Amino acid sequence: MLTACPHRPPGRQTDACHTSSDRRAVIPDSECHVDLIFLSHRRSSVPAVTDAVIAITPVPPADLPRTVGELRAAGHEYRTVKEELRGNLLERLRAGAPRFPGIVGYDDTVLPEVERALLAGHDMVLLGERGQGKTRLIRGLVDLLDEWTPFITGSELHEHPYAPITPASRRLAGETGDLLPVSWLHRSERYGEKLATPDTSVGDLIGDVDPIKVAEGRALGDPETIHFGLVPRTNRGIFAVNELPDLAERIQVSLLNVLEERDIQVRGYQLRLPLDLLLVASANPEDYTNRGRIITPLKDRFGAEIRTHYPVDLALETALIRQEAGLVASVPDHLVDVLARYTRAVRESPSVDSRSGISARFAIAAAETVAASALRRAGLRGEREAVARVCDTVSVTSTLRGKVEFESGEEGRETEVLAHLLRVATAETFRDRLGGLDLSGFTDLVAEGAIVETGDLVSAEELLGQIGTVPGLAKVLDRLGLGDAPSPGQAASGIEFVLEGLHLTRRLAKELTDDGRTLYGS
Repeated sequence: MLTACPHRPPGRQTDACHTSSDRRAVIPDSECHVDLIFLSHRRSSVPAVTDAVIAITPVPPADLPRTVGELRAAGHEYRTVKEELRGNLLERLRAGAPRFPGIVGYDDTVLPEVERALLAGHDMVLLGERGQGKTRLIRGLVDLLDEWTPFITGSELHEHPYAPITPASRRLAGETGDLLPVSWLHRSERYGEKLATPDTSVGDLIGDVDPIKVAEGRALGDPETIHFGLVPRTNRGIFAVNELPDLAERIQVSLLNVLEERDIQVRGYQLRLPLDLLLVASANPEDYTNRGRIITPLKDRFGAEIRTHYPVDLALETALIRQEAGLVASVPDHLVDVLARYTRAVRESPSVDSRSGISARFAIAAAETVAASALRRAGLRGEREAVARVCDTVSVTSTLRGKVEFESGEEGRETEVLAHLLRVATAETFRDRLGGLDLSGFTDLVAEGAIVETGDLVSAEELLGQIGTVPGLAKVLDRLGLGDAPSPGQAASGIEFVLEGLHLTRRLAKELTDDGRTLYGS
């Protein structure tokens, strides 16, 4: 019987730690240990730990074997990490189950290559520009491991009870026999990651002499005086090196044995540890060739080099925005389309340095900024519903300017370039969504000198009050997917989109005032 976890408020699910950022495994309330990892205000409803994010360490089921003798009696078979990945991936392939949930746009390109590399048992390097989901994809590999795997209780390297590798574990196994104690490791704890930085040392990755152990009186040549680095401590798991070319070349050399001989070398120790792990690295092509490089012997040891890419079509771009953006207000589909087209236009612009790439985070941040602008208006004007409009997109040209690297000849014109590309994206979306529709009702509205005032501080009710009844409005809202009975905010969003589209296609005049208002029809 499951009981309520005392560390969380009622009615909330419990998140498991060390999972990919878009998916969090739900752990039963009675099977959790709580750790506080970093300060935040996202859990303000938790009384005792108001400013802490709570990570949950899964606890293994009580019926799992606890000694190596029980493990053998249960029929457990030892599989290496790569055998686990291969077997579990094959099961999902045969069942038609999702292999990499949350990864958008790679189904027909990148993922088949990743699957072939896993089935072949290859270590791999993912090569692509910033913001292409390389780290997300790497972290998702953990879901292909067995949910629980046994290890020798107390083993720093999580050695399998059938295959101890350190002198201490081999000695313990010989002394205890079938009574060798066994613990269980959840797959979420079998992932290690290191961001390659210039100050990374061999000791960080591989290990070094532990002066404390030496000071305790142990001989300097005793292998038990070694403090193991991140790579060996991820034994029987997946280890990732992000931005591998930023790792100093002399440090990259320390990974050669890990990839080929599957062992490590620490200073002058005569020590061979047959590590069991999958090594995955990420790299940016620009770093790969200019700022840094992967040394040739290391590149040769990776079994697969896989190129990632940005979403190849508009539908994937919009799907990515919808999946990843944390929106604080409603952003209608036609505005998401505008932001997706805008991102692609910036990415393809000759004024932008294509070598640096335009991250997917650009589109995500744009959507979140537009939603925040709508929420600000709702707060200032007392609106019950916050719905984004075209006027809210203008703010992204200044707030996201720092995410774009421009060509040297565009100095001083950055905001102008971004504003132009936004207008182009809006016009393309207008033609795509409302092309061929009779919009004469809107042009007739201002034909006799009437002026429609809008802007980021004009409420939906104020805008609708100026419009009144417009012939063809229902068809417009239907084309924009705003439903048969749109709210005032949704209707205002659709109307303002039409007005801006008519202006951009030179069918309606527009004037911007000094105080930030927009006048259509002047």
